[in-house]
Amino acid sequence: MNTIHIGSVGEENMKEAEAFSTTTNHHKQPLDAGALFVLKSKGSWWHSGYHLTTSIVAPPLLSLPFAFASLGWTAGVLSLVIGAVVTFYSYNLISLVLEHKAELGHRHLRFRDMAYDILGPGWGRYYVGPIQFMVCYGAVVGNILLGGQCLKAIYVLWNPNGTMKLYEFVVIFGALMLVLAQIPSFHSLRHINLISLVLCLLYSAFYLHRYKFYNLLSLSFINLFTFFVCFFLGNSSNGPHKNYSLSNNDETRIFGIFNAIAIIATTFGNGIIPEIQATLAPPVKGKMFKGLCVCYTVVIATFFSVAVSGYWAFGNESAGLILSNFIDHDGNPLVPRWFIMMINIFTILQLSAVAVVYLQPTNEVLERAFVDPTKSEFSTRNVIPRVISRSISVILATTIAAMLPFFGDINAMIGAFGFLPLDFVLPVVFYNLTFKPSRRRVLFWLNSSIAVIFSVIGVTAAVAAVRQISLDAKNYKLFANV
Repeated sequence: MNTIHIGSVGEENMKEAEAFSTTTNHHKQPLDAGALFVLKSKGSWWHSGYHLTTSIVAPPLLSLPFAFASLGWTAGVLSLVIGAVVTFYSYNLISLVLEHKAELGHRHLRFRDMAYDILGPGWGRYYVGPIQFMVCYGAVVGNILLGGQCLKAIYVLWNPNGTMKLYEFVVIFGALMLVLAQIPSFHSLRHINLISLVLCLLYSAFYLHRYKFYNLLSLSFINLFTFFVCFFLGNSSNGPHKNYSLSNNDETRIFGIFNAIAIIATTFGNGIIPEIQATLAPPVKGKMFKGLCVCYTVVIATFFSVAVSGYWAFGNESAGLILSNFIDHDGNPLVPRWFIMMINIFTILQLSAVAVVYLQPTNEVLERAFVDPTKSEFSTRNVIPRVISRSISVILATTIAAMLPFFGDINAMIGAFGFLPLDFVLPVVFYNLTFKPSRRRVLFWLNSSIAVIFSVIGVTAAVAAVRQISLDAKNYKLFANV
């Protein structure tokens, strides 16, 4: 098996790159700058666990009670279980396909390269590549918007009569992202993403010993605080009236169901499994499975606790972001102000990590286009275009987030158009086409059924997401202060 360890820069980089190919036409070519500098293959299976946890167990899971409001208890819990089982299964299938290709001497570092090899040039270039870019960049936009909303929540809490607008806070969070976007490679994020794992399991702030653990602290408090606040309010006499009934309008109920499914798909979505596996140092066999086991341990603990406690506490009044339910309709906090402030601060910290992770495919594309792989990674020739291109990317995402403040709707649309095909459909298709299991085997029909069922759900959910955006657009305007 041909392997590569991408580490240093300059001549050493090029010697290693010449011995490896990221192309899919079975002709070895040097690595381009995107693969060489952004997707460095230096990580361990623990690092893959950090990346997976940060990319999946993210603040958008705070939308799960809102999804339950359209599904009810039984369908909600069942959808969450199915989402967990199918995505864990699908991500393992992608990993197995990548390992098999690597054993044949064709290790793919990108989702589009994988599609190019298995489905053909047209599918890789015109479908999978654009869909993945839309998903990842859309996730960046959504996280920047949510970061601005959290900043505004803190501001309103302490200055109810303040005049600052939502878009101003989005710009402030965008400025933070402008700095973090300059982190050079995916592998460099392992210190930040470690925080998104350890404290989720330990829930202990005293474990921290260096700055690199701050995001892990944030995620633990986000989920732990959300769970206990929901439990407190659900039992409090001052809490909201609980109503778990579904809409009596058939059209609203049906479209709401598919919109909720799209939100759940987005919450479980990843879309960058090949890129995460690319950060592993060869040999990669079995490493992603260990990373996924770590990740889904955290998924089970957080997703179900937040979804169930949030819906139990607020019923069909659950907001698109459950944190919004901690303040009543008159703007009065239902829990101590410092509590809401703290949970918003930790959410902001976690959002910064998630947004940087989903910036990596965009950074890889920009690096490939503007950076010279024959030069040092930190040479003037490469640093200047890197800083300029990444800054423009973040500024554009911040502008879109400020213009379109529909976080819940954006979440559903990204899930319908992107995460459902990338994470539910394509993995089983890739596996069947690569390993060609016999039609007499249950595995073939299981994979085929998953592909067909989730393709139908994806199309329907896309229609529901677009419909919901069109309905909400009547209530919002560009740069709305919501």
